[in-house]
Amino acid sequence: MATNCLDSTPSNTLIPQEEVTPWQFVEHPLYLVDAWNIGHSFVEANLSYQGEGTTSKLSVQVDGVAVTVFVGVPVGMAIGATLLYISRTRMPPKRPAKKGLPLSRKQWRDAFDPETGRLIDGEKVLQKVRRGGVDATIRAEVWPFLLNFFDFESTLVQREAEKLVRREEYDDLVRCCKIVREKVTLESRGLFEKKDAFENVNPDSQHVFDVSLPALIPTDGSLLLEHRECADKSLNSPMEQDKLAKWEEMSVQAKKEFTMWQRIMRLDAIRMNAEWVAHSPSQASVTKGAATQLALDVGLKEDLDLEPCLQHHAARLVSILEVYALFDPETGYCQGMGELLSPFVALLDEDYQAFWCFSSFMHVVRHNFRLDEVGIQRQLKMVSKILKLCDPQLYKHLELIEAVDCFFIYRMVVILMRRELSFEQTIFFWEILWADKTAARLDKVKISCRKGKRKAPPTEDLLLYVITAAVRQKRRLIMEKCRCMDDVLKECNSMSGNLDVWALLDDARDLVASFHHKLPV
Repeated sequence: MATNCLDSTPSNTLIPQEEVTPWQFVEHPLYLVDAWNIGHSFVEANLSYQGEGTTSKLSVQVDGVAVTVFVGVPVGMAIGATLLYISRTRMPPKRPAKKGLPLSRKQWRDAFDPETGRLIDGEKVLQKVRRGGVDATIRAEVWPFLLNFFDFESTLVQREAEKLVRREEYDDLVRCCKIVREKVTLESRGLFEKKDAFENVNPDSQHVFDVSLPALIPTDGSLLLEHRECADKSLNSPMEQDKLAKWEEMSVQAKKEFTMWQRIMRLDAIRMNAEWVAHSPSQASVTKGAATQLALDVGLKEDLDLEPCLQHHAARLVSILEVYALFDPETGYCQGMGELLSPFVALLDEDYQAFWCFSSFMHVVRHNFRLDEVGIQRQLKMVSKILKLCDPQLYKHLELIEAVDCFFIYRMVVILMRRELSFEQTIFFWEILWADKTAARLDKVKISCRKGKRKAPPTEDLLLYVITAAVRQKRRLIMEKCRCMDDVLKECNSMSGNLDVWALLDDARDLVASFHHKLPV
């Protein structure tokens, strides 16, 4: 019998343990079945007969909860048989989360060939990271492999050469940023009439300004004189020449957008929370002088009242984000990118390494920041499909309240649950995501999580299964209280700081094992 989910008892509510006459139960033949049609394991049903063949006593035990009803024999037999085959769509029972042990320093060292420095046991490394993340003391060494900064088959000599090349390329980009920063500032003041007036700007000039503070620009002509005196210094790097050429080719509107990015990234950087400090002792102890100098170098003026470590962190964020905006102008800068970069800056002391690891990371998630939102929509639709498969009742409720597009998980998708999880949980979670993606790409790891005879294969969409698991933790409240999209969004936002990432990963892998092969490619 069809009922309105908004006005009736939620179908995940167990029927009270009381006697029901046959005609009462027959009028709702699907209600008892639906009551358990939200889980993943078999239920136990025991049929015993009382009376003279007209009534049967149906005893059902689900996760330790006993329910007894009296029904007609044919109905009881049919329902009893049906219950035995209800599987894999109920909410999993609460169980202690199992936190895997992270990849240790010894395991990491033992995975390499002592002569060539080649990673000879990459499969075991990936499997270990997929279970428990990476030990904090070796993250700077392991992350470049997980993020494709280093090839899994590379030797020590090749990696050292790669580091040298990447460092030089990053330095070139930093010099370009300094030049562009001065170009933006001076052009905004109208100090030059011709477009090519900066043809020979000195990239090592100490006059580095914040575009939001034009009053800092010298008005006595000293800056123009300095650039003319340095006219004999040319840019030799192909990357520098290429980036500056592209800058000159940009439209006026594109340059205005870059100026806007510069302002926004500075505001975002100085507002970043301090949760990372406890996980970065080397940066937590930075001196006031070093922090202030770096802040001035990148044009930060508003942050002079911050603690030295926060000021230093904000300055590094601005420097790397500005370089990335120049490196990938199609993506540029969007709010949220600073939150994604912050862990890299906190845990990697070298800017060039933080930049290239972040750049590799953004190569995968940059579609989250497209204006047309194609990448975001694909992920929201996939979560909706997973919910439809694993929890039809919740899906139907979301349909009724016009929330089936799953817009309420938008933030979780864009910044990979950064605000829902603590800093420490975020780091472990991202490491596991990277390992899963790498394993799926390399097809080296076949087993990571077992549930009976079912196996959860590595997948590039583990994030979406984790988000689905998080939403299902709120299913009772969503079905009982939520009447519109905003209500669901409110419930999802309340998850921040209240999630156990290890329990979510367990539930997500159960979903992967059960439903990944059923999703359309």
